[in-house]
Amino acid sequence: MSYEHTRSDAGHSHAPANFNTAFAIGIVLNAAYVLFEVIFGITGHSLALLADAGHNFSDVLGLLLAWGASAMAKSMPTKRRTYGLRGSSILAALFNAIFLLVSVGAIAWEAVRRFNAPADVAARTVIWVSLLGIGINAATALMFMSGRKGDLNIRGAFLHMAADTAISAGVVVAGFAILLTGRHWIDPVVSLLISAVIVWGTWDLLRESVNLALQAVPKDIEPDKVESYLAQLPGITKVHDLHIWAMSTTETALTVHLVKPDGAIDDSLLSRIQNELHDRFGIEHVTIQCECGDVAHPCEQEPEHVV
Repeated sequence: MSYEHTRSDAGHSHAPANFNTAFAIGIVLNAAYVLFEVIFGITGHSLALLADAGHNFSDVLGLLLAWGASAMAKSMPTKRRTYGLRGSSILAALFNAIFLLVSVGAIAWEAVRRFNAPADVAARTVIWVSLLGIGINAATALMFMSGRKGDLNIRGAFLHMAADTAISAGVVVAGFAILLTGRHWIDPVVSLLISAVIVWGTWDLLRESVNLALQAVPKDIEPDKVESYLAQLPGITKVHDLHIWAMSTTETALTVHLVKPDGAIDDSLLSRIQNELHDRFGIEHVTIQCECGDVAHPCEQEPEHVV
C-alpha cells in the first residue's frame, strides 16, 4: 500500500518567496555599476577595479539566472515533468558557483601577470568608484537578506552581494594604501585577496548545490533522526528504503517503506506522519509504502545496499 501526500499550509510553506522586485533592482544597479567600473578601471589603470567589474558582471548573470530559476520553480507539474521545474533552482545555484570560480581564475591570472608589468593606478578614482560599489552592493544584499536561510538559490544571490560589499571595501583600502605609499603592486595583491574571498565565500555554495543536484540529503536534515522518528511510530516495526532529497532549493521530498504487521490502512497515522515530518524536519512531499512484513514475500528494496 502506497500513500503520497503534499502539504502547503500558509504558516509553514517552504515555497519560493517572491523576490522579483529585488532581482529587478539588483540587476539594473549592478549592470550600471559594471559599466561604470570598466570605464574608470581602464582610464585609471586599475586591475582591482577591472577585477571587481568582472566579478560584478558574473553577479549580474547570476542574478538573471537565479531570477529565472525562481520563476521556473513555481511552474505547475506536467505528465512529463511530474515535479514541474523545481529542480531549476538547484541548477541555478550550481551554475552561480561555477561562474564565480571561473571569474576567480581570470582575476588571479591577470593579477599574477600584473606583478611583472605593474601599471600606474589612479588611486583617487579607485576609491570613489569603490565607495559607490559599497552602497550598491550593500543595498542589493539587504533586499535578499530575508530569504538567505530558507532558499539556497536566494542565498547564492545574497552571498554574492554581501561578498561584493566586502570586496569593494577592500579596494577602497587598496586605493588609500597606493595613495599613501605610491606602491602600485598593492593593486594586484588586492586582486588576489579578492580572489581568495570569492573562493572562500563560494565554496560552501558550490558544495551544497552539487550535493542537492546529486540528490543528497539536505544538510539541515539528519536522516538518522528521521529514521528514528519513523521507527517509534505506533504499529511500525521496521523502516527501510528511506530516501530524502531536495526537489528544489526550498522543498524536500521523502519516500520510505514502513513495516506495519496488522496491515490496516490508517489514514490518521499517515496524516500525523505527514504533519510531523513537515513540522519537525521541513519535509513537504511525503510518499509512504506500508508493508505487512511477510517473510514469504520480502521487499526487494529492504537490504541497505539496494537502491
